[in-house]
Amino acid sequence: MKKLNDSKHHHNTGNTPHSKVGPIVSSAHLASGSAMELSELEFGLIVAGNAFNRWVVRCMNAAGLQELSPLDVLVLHSVNHRNRAKRTADICLVLNVEDSHTVTYALKKLLKHGVVMSEKRGKETYYSATEEGTAVCQRYREIREECLVDSLRSLGFSGADTGAVAGFLRGISGLYDQAARSAASL
Repeated sequence: MKKLNDSKHHHNTGNTPHSKVGPIVSSAHLASGSAMELSELEFGLIVAGNAFNRWVVRCMNAAGLQELSPLDVLVLHSVNHRNRAKRTADICLVLNVEDSHTVTYALKKLLKHGVVMSEKRGKETYYSATEEGTAVCQRYREIREECLVDSLRSLGFSGADTGAVAGFLRGISGLYDQAARSAASL
């Protein structure tokens, strides 16, 4: 992850190109004291999250499925994952979504689009991708590889670097979940 470590110092591009500027944060009041680096991380998560959400919607549009939110796209991919039917609770768990109503709404939209089907098994409803849903996910994959995978490699990131970042993000999400539980009890 050398590339990530090399970018610790930010330089402005104004009249003094080599002068050091402060951290890049969204809220200076949260960047004081020992929280400076955490504020930089949080700003990175904010802009990366927004860019990722914009990407998944536009990639799905290009794959032929319009009018979906980022969560709708992620739910479709989750339903299509490993070609196994899933319950709403399964999808919420995998995507770390606390409000199951948002996933239920996404599933209704995907059912309307004909890319997901449902099946009652006892008291539970299971969702799976239709042939069209699987085909759309395959087109999404092809567009993703064409537009994103090669660009990532051109930045000099190896598969191991990307895997390390992914592991870090999963770890930090656990810390934020724990902090959310702690804050709820204050």
